Amino acid sequence: MTIPHLSAADGTTLPAIGLGTYQLNGSAGVDAIGHAIRAGYRLLDSAVNYENEGAVGRAARDAGDVRDELIVTSKLPGRHHRYDEALTTIEESVFRTGLDRIDLYLIHWPNPKEDRYVQAWRALIEARERGLVRHIGLSNFLPEHIDRLVAETGVAPVVNQIEVHPYFPQQEALDYHREHGILVQGWSPLGHGNDLRQHPVIAEIAAAHGVSTAQTILAWHVARQVIPLPKAASPQRQVENLDVFGITLTDDQVEAITALGRPDGRLSDQDPAVYEEF
Repeated sequence: MTIPHLSAADGTTLPAIGLGTYQLNGSAGVDAIGHAIRAGYRLLDSAVNYENEGAVGRAARDAGDVRDELIVTSKLPGRHHRYDEALTTIEESVFRTGLDRIDLYLIHWPNPKEDRYVQAWRALIEARERGLVRHIGLSNFLPEHIDRLVAETGVAPVVNQIEVHPYFPQQEALDYHREHGILVQGWSPLGHGNDLRQHPVIAEIAAAHGVSTAQTILAWHVARQVIPLPKAASPQRQVENLDVFGITLTDDQVEAITALGRPDGRLSDQDPAVYEEF
């Protein structure tokens, strides 16, 4: 299955969908991720705090000839934002994967009250220059955080991974990132523990296209140029989630799903302006 790619301002390209790997750990995780790679996934999302960089790395190493097509991702936790600690943590991430480099490395949360995310960003820049990582980006950063990083370092991220789903569509954030040539990845793209997949608006659109409600939501992400990262362990669900690029929603359908957004739409009230994760 051929997956389209999206391009950042610096020419970096990323697959238009990826695999979320949270809770895919150990041998079972290696098997699930390996199946996803064979099904066609090329973007694998992980993090130090997921404690599964080893499983992701093992699956990538076992991928054989397609290793160079893979974008193996990890993220720096908040407890290691200090410059020296950040560099050591990135080295340890590379060692845990067993790969010669990590393809995309992100700062997991800005933790603005700690105010060390600029140090962390400088460490990611250094890691890229040393060849430990190929591309660098952010996760859960607000526009004001990104503006500060660019002002102080002159280096923009290629991607920002943020919470995006129909109950929290983030249109203003998408506009900002598009204006600055920063790609957007969406975590929890199908919602988590809510009724999104049973919503009548989405069910009606899914029925009109003869697809599942999950596929409809993922097609909505694709139409908005958001790279969704659905998590799936079962081979059947992995293939279903990947098979969305033939679904063409109308502008009205995209707008109808976007209109489901709520002021309190965040899944866990994790506002990056105040939320901190270590």
